[in-house]
Amino acid sequence: MKYLTFKNGDKIPMIGLGTYKADEGRVYEGIRSAIKIGYRHFDCAHNYGNEAEIGQALADAMAEGEVTREELWITSKLWNDSHQEHEVEPAIKHTLKNLQLDYLDLYLIHWPMAVKHGHEFPDKAENFYKPGEISLSETWAGMLKLREKGLAKHVGVSNFNVAQINQIIADTGEVPEMNQIEVHPYLQQNELKEHADSTGYFITAYKPIGSGDLVNENMKKRGIPSMMQNETLVKIAEELNAPVSHVLLAWLRQRGIVAVPKSSNATRQEENFKSMSLELTDDHMDAISTLEKGFRYVDATFFCGGESPYTVEDIWGK
Repeated sequence: MKYLTFKNGDKIPMIGLGTYKADEGRVYEGIRSAIKIGYRHFDCAHNYGNEAEIGQALADAMAEGEVTREELWITSKLWNDSHQEHEVEPAIKHTLKNLQLDYLDLYLIHWPMAVKHGHEFPDKAENFYKPGEISLSETWAGMLKLREKGLAKHVGVSNFNVAQINQIIADTGEVPEMNQIEVHPYLQQNELKEHADSTGYFITAYKPIGSGDLVNENMKKRGIPSMMQNETLVKIAEELNAPVSHVLLAWLRQRGIVAVPKSSNATRQEENFKSMSLELTDDHMDAISTLEKGFRYVDATFFCGGESPYTVEDIWGK
């Protein structure tokens, strides 16, 4: 296993198991199989709706001696309806109860937007806060208190742009320890990676190998092929006698980016895990660097339109 090391010496495994849209009933077995394969990093979120099932799987694995709490790295995320400072601690305590844990290794602000408490996906204007009505720095202050209390060993953000990160640093003097964002060859996030390196935080990539359920009409209209069928990636994979998914995960690792591919299938979990041994050449890395398309699988339009006061520019930046 390869790791990134935080300033306090804690190490995060560079590959973890994503749990978004993991089907109810299959999550438990997916976590148990992943632990047997060797996964120790699990990426969760309140909004995924499956933390109780994940918690039971973790508890059973620990009870049966398959893994200890100290060997695990558990990440979760604060949802948009708990952005007021006083709402942050109750939110993590709810997650901890579901996960059957005393602390998280990493807790992230899931999105840079706020809605009224109890309205996780509102459709009425009165159930949104307007952009800036609850400052991101207020939410961040609540997150910092969790670290002080030991409820989360590390705290960070997700889906934040450079300006948003700079703002919370300016207001609080505290740099987030992680920014989890979509990263893959079609969305290489070079600006955020450079900012992370110069400012002192890490990046985790979601959708690292794309998303079969999000290859949509927009992708087809733009003539963008699936990454699994991209000629450059296929050629590299053939040269290395490896699946394209291994190439994608190795590319991230060699950029110093953590990856959390999602799968409940033990065979695919094991295949993704084996990517840790693959090494790309400089020529491979250079070839992949030419594939940038500015394409997002997760474009955040589901937060916009209708009576929402948010635009995609409010989230991703101008």
